Amino acid sequence: MKTAKLLASAVLALAAGLTHAEPSSKLAWTPETLAAIKKGDPAKGKVIAESCASCHANGGQFPYLDGQLAPYLYKQLYDYKDGSRANPIMAGLVAGLSPEDMAHVAVYYSGQDIPPPPKEEKGSEAAEVLVKEGDSRRILPPCAACHEASGTGQKIDVPAIAGQNAAYLEQTLLDYKSGARKNDLYGRMRDITRQLSEEEIKELARYYAGLGR
Repeated sequence: MKTAKLLASAVLALAAGLTHAEPSSKLAWTPETLAAIKKGDPAKGKVIAESCASCHANGGQFPYLDGQLAPYLYKQLYDYKDGSRANPIMAGLVAGLSPEDMAHVAVYYSGQDIPPPPKEEKGSEAAEVLVKEGDSRRILPPCAACHEASGTGQKIDVPAIAGQNAAYLEQTLLDYKSGARKNDLYGRMRDITRQLSEEEIKELARYYAGLGR
């Protein structure tokens, strides 16, 4: 089973590399970049992030940031700033931030308590199969191959999505599917979501939103 998952992931990565030749982000994960993020000061980040809560603490179409992985948050801020991720509101908010400021904000949010998952969210059994097993007929690797079955993500650019706002997760997947969002490394999320139906996307969003971390 593990070999099959790895093979599926490798095929998908190869296809993504052929399909999306353009860079999806200008950020390079160098040792220097990772070291700079680790130097982020959460106290300074808290001050900078005071204006963020008006949107990000209320759910809706906005993601929860508390407990998110610092490198992922840093990358999103970086991508908003250089235009790799398009959003005029966020682009304006990050325009005046230095790389050090972005590291402060990322480290601050990564250290905050994760909100409890909403009790009403629970994905279907079909969604759980996609998460844990994928679909070999469509060469779809399991979501868990990157995001983990627990939804806790990985250390660098794979976000934690367990307990995330379902509406935001659904819209994010739809944006990848349509190409409206394209700052995913190697285009892998665009390749995956193009093969998912809108109903599958909705159920996956509900599944991960209902997980606790």
